[in-house]
Amino acid sequence: MTPHNSQLIFIDHQPQMAFGVQSIDRQVLKNNTVALAKAAKAFNIPTVITTVETQAFSGHTYPELLDVFPGQKILERSSMNSWDDQKVRDALKANGRKKVIVAGLWTEVCNNSFALCAMAEGDNEIYMVADASGGTSKEAHDYAMQRMIQAGVVPVTWQQVMLEWQRDWAHRETYDAVMAIVREHSGAYGMGVDYAYTMVHKAAERTTGEHEVLAPVPAR
Repeated sequence: MTPHNSQLIFIDHQPQMAFGVQSIDRQVLKNNTVALAKAAKAFNIPTVITTVETQAFSGHTYPELLDVFPGQKILERSSMNSWDDQKVRDALKANGRKKVIVAGLWTEVCNNSFALCAMAEGDNEIYMVADASGGTSKEAHDYAMQRMIQAGVVPVTWQQVMLEWQRDWAHRETYDAVMAIVREHSGAYGMGVDYAYTMVHKAAERTTGEHEVLAPVPAR
C-alpha cells in the first residue's frame, strides 16, 4: 500500500451498529477508526463514507469521524452490502485505485459482503482493517476475517496501514502529522513519543494551555 495506490471506505460506523459490537472494546474501536481517518487525511487518501438506514435505526456516523472530513458527502444505503449501491460503486471507481482499504461494522455482514463482491465483481484488492472493524461476537468477527482471508482479502490494522503509507521517516512532509496521530491514538507508543519529545528533546508539552507547577513540600 502506498499513498498513491490506495483508497479507503468506512462502512456503517454508526451508534446502533456499534451497540452490537462485542469483538472489541467499543471505545478502542472508535479510537482506531478516527486514527485511521486522520491518517487518510494526512496522506490525501481518497475516502468514502457510507451509512445504512440512518434515520430508521442506525443513527448518525461518529461525529469524530465526520469532523476529520468536513463537507464530506455521506453515501446512504438500504442494502447491507455497500457494493449493491450504485453511487458507492461509482465513488470507488471515480477514485481510480484498486487497493481498497475497508473499515466497518459489522465484520461478518457489511464488511464481508462488500469485500467479496468488490473483489469478484469489481476486480479490487481488499485490505480489511481488523481493529477498526467489529462483529457481534469475537467468533463472528474472527470467522468472518478467516472467510475473507480465504477469499483473498488482506488483513491489516490501522497503525500498520498508516506506517506503511509513511514507509520512511525521511518523508518529512507527513512526519509531523503521523507523529501527532501516534501521540493521540497509539496508546503506550504515543506516550513514549510524548516522553521522548519532552524529556529527551525538551520539546514543549502537548497541551493547549499553560499549567503552573507547584513545587513539592517535603514531609515533616
